[in-house]
Amino acid sequence: MKGMATTDLRADDLILFARIVDAGGLTRAAEVTGHPKATLSRRLSGLEKSLGERLIQRGTRHWVVTEFGARMLEHARRVSEHRDEALALALNRRAEPEGTLRVSLPPDFRQLPLADVIAQFVRRHPNVRLELDLSARRVDLVAEHFDVAVRAAARLPDDNTLVARHIITQHSGLYASEGYLARHGVPDTPAALLDHFGLMLATGGGAQPWRLSRSDEHWEGLPRRMLAANSLALQQELAMRGLGIVELSHRFARDPIAQGHLRRVLPHWQCPAVTIWCVTAGRRLLPRRSEAFIDVLRTVLRDGDAAFA
Repeated sequence: MKGMATTDLRADDLILFARIVDAGGLTRAAEVTGHPKATLSRRLSGLEKSLGERLIQRGTRHWVVTEFGARMLEHARRVSEHRDEALALALNRRAEPEGTLRVSLPPDFRQLPLADVIAQFVRRHPNVRLELDLSARRVDLVAEHFDVAVRAAARLPDDNTLVARHIITQHSGLYASEGYLARHGVPDTPAALLDHFGLMLATGGGAQPWRLSRSDEHWEGLPRRMLAANSLALQQELAMRGLGIVELSHRFARDPIAQGHLRRVLPHWQCPAVTIWCVTAGRRLLPRRSEAFIDVLRTVLRDGDAAFA
């Protein structure tokens, strides 16, 4: 078995080997890389010596990649791609974001500090043109040319073509107005909720039940009287007007509580947490404008959440 001095193996030599093969020979590779032909020949010979085996079988007029060379070529190309990606990342980090950024957002995201996100982003990156789409539908990022989709869900469906970045996890509870509770009473157990009027969030499968937990205790149920809608903003407004009990994230409820419109119901019981995600297409480098938007969104939401805590 031939020996191999692995300590002499250099990534640059592997990259040059890939360049030589892809260019079709030393002469063309010298033009592409800017290295003299003699230097490329010497570096190739040194790489073969380090590996202990021929990569290219040279003839008088022709040359061919050996079987071992073909296998090494796959690795050499990956090394080359990783080097190019690292350089692109460095350039991408230095570049000022520009171009058009298309972002899909849930319609009720307007209840969160979207204006703060936009204001900060525009101030920091005035060369980016923002296009926002507030829609309940799940957009196709690739087909519809969206750069980022902001989604709220406990978990996202598996999709190998998309990358989901966690932004923040928000906790929820049940809320009602003082007027509603004065008329109908304050529920002291989850089971008592069944006799109240529920303002329920609806999806394609109908009204979603309330799911409550406290330590190891769990409860799930739908009130006998309810109004279901797919707009959390509408349900919050109806709760503030005294129509019933609604499930809200604590962030959503912050201002209504401060203004005296809502109060917490069953404060020792928690509703399932909802995570805010930023979804992008593919696993390659993101455009700088997409990274910048995600950074601003994460900063604004987390700062606001810390202030509420």
